[in-house]
Amino acid sequence: MINVFVLQNGRLNQVPIDSRTDLESVDPVWVDLTDPNDDERAWVKAIYGVTLPGEDEVKDIEASARYYEAENGDLHLRTDFLLEEDDGPSRVVTVAFILAKKMLFSVHTDDLPVFRLVRMRARSRPGSIADYMDVLLDLYATDAEYSADALEGIYQNLEEVSGRVLQEEFTDQDAASALNSIAHEEDLNGRIRRNMMDTRRAVSFLMRGRLLNSEQFEEARQILRDIESLDGHTSFLFDKINFLMDATVGFININQNKIIKIFSVASVAFLPPTLIASIYGMNFKGWFPELEWSFGYPFALLLMVISAIAPFWYFRRRGWLK
Repeated sequence: MINVFVLQNGRLNQVPIDSRTDLESVDPVWVDLTDPNDDERAWVKAIYGVTLPGEDEVKDIEASARYYEAENGDLHLRTDFLLEEDDGPSRVVTVAFILAKKMLFSVHTDDLPVFRLVRMRARSRPGSIADYMDVLLDLYATDAEYSADALEGIYQNLEEVSGRVLQEEFTDQDAASALNSIAHEEDLNGRIRRNMMDTRRAVSFLMRGRLLNSEQFEEARQILRDIESLDGHTSFLFDKINFLMDATVGFININQNKIIKIFSVASVAFLPPTLIASIYGMNFKGWFPELEWSFGYPFALLLMVISAIAPFWYFRRRGWLK
């Protein structure tokens, strides 16, 4: 799908594109392609002389391939954007940016929330975007905001997990659920940190290349400051995640120790009855007065019951059964 945006009265407006003729009739500032087909790639190459990278080229993570200037002067960038999905784990989508002929071309496989938010804001805030570079910086700034919102969600989810972990009754099923939630938040936090690191590299590349005017340069510095503040939050969340992970594993060990303690107490408690039964089960004909006693069998049973109850009573008094 191809989305084309033009500047009209300081607003970023989308122009519907259904054919090559529609694309030739506009003067865009931003051409956004989501999983483009062969025809759309051919249109862009024929009209603007820009060759869009393939999926394998987009995913190349070598530093030399992510930020470079082509022989014809086009500037190529590869930047990761966070994508949270309701029906699955979060993931990172790599976007290829091409700055050519005072236009921004972006190629990605998924429709990203950051891009939707930039389009919505540009329509409602006249004058916020003046050229293609403003669009790119706005994408990076919105990406930082989106990551900050995701971190707030992690805070809330970890607070909920913390309440479950510290409750009075914490079963193994609760522990399994807590570990699953903690692992999910740790994965998301790690992706946010990686995403912010990649955005920092891209913005730094633009600043070093002296491609920004004074206002854009200051905006880029503000983006870097926002990313720096997010780094502190991700570090704090990693510490909190590690604490909750250790606490959950500790409670699992406590529950397992309780079970082992019960078996240990039971084995000790049933040791005296076993000893008594073994004694009376010996087949010797020597001095064994209980063999001729009519109450010998009930007496042996009663003695075994008493010998089993006595250890339990002693253990309870010492508090070992709690």
